[in-house]
Amino acid sequence: MRIGLIAIDGCFGSAVASVIDIVRVADGARGDVDPRIDPIELAILGPKRTVTTTASMTLSVDHPLSESAEFDVVVVPALGTLTAAATNDALQSRDVRSVIASLGRLDDATTRIAAACTGVFAVAETGRMDHRRATTSWFLGPEFLKRYPTVALDLDTMVVVDGNLVTAGAAFAHIDLALSLVRSISPDLAQHVAKLLIIDERPSQAAFVAYEHLRHDDPIVVEFERFVRARLDEPFNVAFVAQSLGTSRRTLERRVRAALNLTPLGFVQRLRIERARHLSATTDLTSAEIALRVGYANAETLRSLLRRERRRS
Repeated sequence: MRIGLIAIDGCFGSAVASVIDIVRVADGARGDVDPRIDPIELAILGPKRTVTTTASMTLSVDHPLSESAEFDVVVVPALGTLTAAATNDALQSRDVRSVIASLGRLDDATTRIAAACTGVFAVAETGRMDHRRATTSWFLGPEFLKRYPTVALDLDTMVVVDGNLVTAGAAFAHIDLALSLVRSISPDLAQHVAKLLIIDERPSQAAFVAYEHLRHDDPIVVEFERFVRARLDEPFNVAFVAQSLGTSRRTLERRVRAALNLTPLGFVQRLRIERARHLSATTDLTSAEIALRVGYANAETLRSLLRRERRRS
């Protein structure tokens, strides 16, 4: 397998380094796992001869972006931005526009595209993610949905594979992305590399999502969140909440889905789990008392939801 890793000035150093290290460890260890595994080649692609990452790491570029089609997989790492505004600005920069153009020329039938964190935005700009599943940094989910409303965004999953597109979550999900590429070559090799590098499996971003930090500018969703946070100990009725906010149930459901990629009930359940975990860690309340504080009359219902969430994360 030939893997081309795109690098531009200002990209996350840890993102690039983790992909390089995992792929090269996999290539070095493949003979120990199965001598029949073909060599795994990794090369740096870029718009310039050298690039400098956020960690001031300078990389020599092996191939120009115009040769991207010669690789089996092209990896797009994080752009080095942490906010929606900075990411939107980066997408208009000369280097990123050249990356987007080169991605747009790739053939789905011969080249896989893998991206993580804000690098997923660059791939989405090509239009090849329309009506397909993907993930990205959980805290940029609302902005991603605003820019690319036809993409089926899954913020819970760490790595999403849809045909020849592979996407991963926030910054250190590059580790998961690289392991996913190795796993596509050999599951045994991926397991061996994970053991060598002591990498724990993290199939979900759900455990890391702090919903109060999800930024969106929909006033109805803002009021909905405030309303339910103040009443987590009360039974939830979406029609009653919609009426209280002066909107219709259909409008509330549509706006919450667009902003958070969750149903109103799903969002309330996440808030209740978040509150329950906080109470468990900071108080001496019993499970039954915590359940009542977050709207569940039966402590077993809460425990069941927590178990389900742990399995997902």
